Amino acid sequence: MSDSIATIRERLNEITSENDPFFQLCLQDKRKGVEKLLQSTRRKWEKETKLLAKLEEMKQYETDLFQQGYKYIAGVDEVGRGPLAGPVVAAAVILPVDFSVVGINDSKQLSEAKRDALFETIKAEAIAIGVGIIEHDVIDQVNIYEATKLAMREALDQLSPEPDFVLIDAMPLKYTEAELSLIKGDTKSISIAAASIIAKVTRDRLMQLYDETYPGYDFASNMGYGTKNHLAGLDTIGICPIHRLSFSPVKEAKLHFDSLK
Repeated sequence: MSDSIATIRERLNEITSENDPFFQLCLQDKRKGVEKLLQSTRRKWEKETKLLAKLEEMKQYETDLFQQGYKYIAGVDEVGRGPLAGPVVAAAVILPVDFSVVGINDSKQLSEAKRDALFETIKAEAIAIGVGIIEHDVIDQVNIYEATKLAMREALDQLSPEPDFVLIDAMPLKYTEAELSLIKGDTKSISIAAASIIAKVTRDRLMQLYDETYPGYDFASNMGYGTKNHLAGLDTIGICPIHRLSFSPVKEAKLHFDSLK
């Protein structure tokens, strides 16, 4: 074969099977560069096959429910139960029957760039999206578990059309009789995983804005979690208006600075 390595790379990107005549022709080319291209092409196909299999696995709950006659299946997830500052955010997402975007998974397992890209895709293709945001002061009043449920209910209340079945990550919500709570649901249900991405990107962007308003805690990087830089900020600056006063490190910092007055 007289084609250059660059030309072969471009043509291999266009084919999808080893049975393709061009791939078979490449097998006869003994150049090391061509052999490496064939290996990387096989790895790419293997990765794509795994992603498609994962997609079908993630759609199984929804597929079963669609077959039972449900039309608007909402997945619900939250982010921000553990941080020392900022709100807890929940999202509810209703996806169409033919939703087939590969790569959607638990938001924590995705890179920021991948989450951001999927966030836009989900927004463009979802039938409905709701977001519930419960601020730090309410968390202090009712506790984080109850605040999380409030955020989930708020997200579900925003959906139009209303869901006729609800899939929830981990905690039972009792929002409707037609609901199912799934442990690690964001790795098992495409709708819950989509909700986890919407919730995390929404909250992360809020915390990045808060970092500009309240510098010194590294909110843009830690999103309010108790990292070394965040705890150092509490030690040197004290608390800021979005800190959760019912969480121990914040409570201790407040007591310390109050004692200095």
